[in-house]
Amino acid sequence: MSFKTLAAIAGAAAILCGCASTPSVPPSSAVVAPYADSAALSGRLNVRYLKDGKQESSTVNFDWKQDAQSTDVALFNPFGSKVATISVNPQGATLNTGGNKPPLTAPSVDALSARALGWALPVAGLRGWLQGHATAADGKPWSASPADSEVTTREGWHLRYTDWQPGSSPPRPKLIDAEHPGGGDVQQMALRIVIAE
Repeated sequence: MSFKTLAAIAGAAAILCGCASTPSVPPSSAVVAPYADSAALSGRLNVRYLKDGKQESSTVNFDWKQDAQSTDVALFNPFGSKVATISVNPQGATLNTGGNKPPLTAPSVDALSARALGWALPVAGLRGWLQGHATAADGKPWSASPADSEVTTREGWHLRYTDWQPGSSPPRPKLIDAEHPGGGDVQQMALRIVIAE
């Protein structure tokens, strides 16, 4: 076969491949469902951060239940054993790790997580984040969509909704990445939240 024939075949194959490819579809602009006071879901949470210059990380599975007045979170290790519960209501927040340890309490969930972890895990914000809602840095309410999937919150967390539950209408978050520069001796905080279907 001559070089011209091979070039013609290669060119025709490239044209056919180009014709066979599907055009890219822009992401949906449909936003998530309105915020609901009551919600129940489960998933996995990975936390990474630098503390005193050392990289730390932890992964837990969770069951999350909330209503207008309270939030209850059960945390499980990767083997399915319950390691802690967090309960939040208007009177305060409680962390119970079971065993002989007394419960840890604080006036707010952010104060509780700061006391238990040494930094504030944004549990209060998660009530909305898990449903695709946040308060943006400018103080305005924000709702996620596949076309508008990133926001920085007024607390300084940068949220990215990187995957959505398949076939959900309206869209429901499946994968949320959250990052915060940190402060004090805790830096580069990163959360990855995978929500089960």
